[in-house]
Amino acid sequence: MKLKSIETFTSRYIGFVRVTAEDGAQGWGQVSTYNSDITCQVLHRQVAPVMLGADTTDLDDLLDLVTEREHKFPGSYLRRAMAGVDTAIWDLRGRRAGKPVAELLGGSAGPVRAYASSMKRDITPGDEVERMKRLRDAHGFDAFKVRAGAEVGRGKDEWPGRTEEIIPTMRRELGPDAHLLIDANSCYAPARAIEVGRMLEGEGFEHYEEPCPYWELEQTKEVTDALDIAVTGGEQDCDLTVWKRMIDMHAVDIVQPDILYIGGICRTLRVARMAAEAGLPVTPHAANLGLVTLYTMHLLRAIPNAGKYLEFSIEGEDYYPWQLNLYTSDPYVIENGQATVTDAPGWGVEIAPDWLAKSAYQVSSL
Repeated sequence: MKLKSIETFTSRYIGFVRVTAEDGAQGWGQVSTYNSDITCQVLHRQVAPVMLGADTTDLDDLLDLVTEREHKFPGSYLRRAMAGVDTAIWDLRGRRAGKPVAELLGGSAGPVRAYASSMKRDITPGDEVERMKRLRDAHGFDAFKVRAGAEVGRGKDEWPGRTEEIIPTMRRELGPDAHLLIDANSCYAPARAIEVGRMLEGEGFEHYEEPCPYWELEQTKEVTDALDIAVTGGEQDCDLTVWKRMIDMHAVDIVQPDILYIGGICRTLRVARMAAEAGLPVTPHAANLGLVTLYTMHLLRAIPNAGKYLEFSIEGEDYYPWQLNLYTSDPYVIENGQATVTDAPGWGVEIAPDWLAKSAYQVSSL
């Protein structure tokens, strides 16, 4: 199969991609969120010239060819752009076969257990736990993630004492059966990270995400080696050589690639296979209700070393106003704490025509 055109429809925050094959078949994907308008420029300038007219049968190899041709640009924007074409091709394949992508990957449609993931730090522990209770009662969540420290905070808290308060508050208010996770977003040096980790272990938390600056793998490993709680990370990493090093040195206990940060499904599968060989589970990063969460649902239904949970953002239009009215129907219904991968072909979602009509449009074609 060869592509004859790649179209993008974008705002500053989110960008959708439509690919059209030589036979007219189409599929929809998405570049990564945030500065998506810039990412779409990278796509048309640096990705489309390599992929248009090329045989996409070995998509993994074709994506490698993009990175080789653009070897002077090894960073995040190129991978975020590649992800848009990768995910659109997977949708095209699914639509053509009449199967969900999960089935193409070796899995099936069905439920995926989710955890309620807070993105907020500017919220008191009391208010945070109250909204978690509401979500538990309305949608059946039994796993919850909150935030520790300040984002890349150089050891500082969002305000003094917040972390020390939220850890016991979550356990006390949600009870002994709640599954509790926390994300430090690269806040701490190892000594403080270990100190916070001991608090988490005392309250029975099970997932401690990105305790140290994510680029400092040795620091993260020091924390992993010191604690019993599962230390997790990897969401920001888009270089497969870094992933290999991270996994080989066992810097984390659970790997968390973001499908759209890393460059798409093919490259995420490579990380999942590396993790499987090392005996590590995969709980991907999926921190908004763009298509990344839907992609993650399909992935988790297919890989043998899927982690226990799907990350499911609980933030609505007040936090992410750009999430509003993206789809013709909602792919993100949580019942009994579970999301569902349907048996609809491809990703099983359609982008809202009204949203597309308001977006910035660009096309690259043969």
